[in-house]
Amino acid sequence: MGPPPAPHPSGPGPAPSAPAPLLVACALGIEQLALRAGARATGRGGGPAGPVTVLRTGMGAAAARRSVARALGAGLLTDAAVLATGFCAGLAPGMNPGDLVVAEETHDPEGGVRCTATGPLVKELTRALPGRTVHTGILTGTDHVVRGAERRALRAGGAVAADMESAATLLTAVRAGTRPVAAVRVVVDAPEYELVRIGTFKGGMTAFHVLCRVLPAFFAWHRSLPSPRR
Repeated sequence: MGPPPAPHPSGPGPAPSAPAPLLVACALGIEQLALRAGARATGRGGGPAGPVTVLRTGMGAAAARRSVARALGAGLLTDAAVLATGFCAGLAPGMNPGDLVVAEETHDPEGGVRCTATGPLVKELTRALPGRTVHTGILTGTDHVVRGAERRALRAGGAVAADMESAATLLTAVRAGTRPVAAVRVVVDAPEYELVRIGTFKGGMTAFHVLCRVLPAFFAWHRSLPSPRR
């Protein structure tokens, strides 16, 4: 006769880790409006892995740092994944309003951050927005709208797009603790579509409607992340 079966452990096993919350940060009221409209239209994209907060930080790196640090200091968001989003300036010739930019890295004078799971994020955005071009590369931070020669100089430095808050948002997030981070921006102007031109309004409306449709991809990215260890 073989050995007796091992006894079942007494008491409940360890509770499974709860999914981390998701903090989606944008700067402008119009960006927040697009995200909220998208949430209503899609029924939250099938549901995120955990609680979701859409945070309007205000414009510029300093406002982003303050708002994100304050949000991540709150108890429920301490270990949140952070995704920066909104509009951006495309830097590469041939980019169009409504194109998407998935950052592989974000850079600004304060430092750089490597983004998390960019491949799955590109895949989900392509699925959610068929026909839209998705660019990947470095997203650089500036303190003003870039045009003309400055746009070309940033491109020569290796960046594919520029905005004012993404780099500051992600650097603040990783300084507050280890967490997944990402940045997705929608091109609102590009070398052939400068903001000062008459076509800007049309380009802005195109970018707004694209931003309305990104949340399902964000939620799918969030669900794919491993649960944090407690």
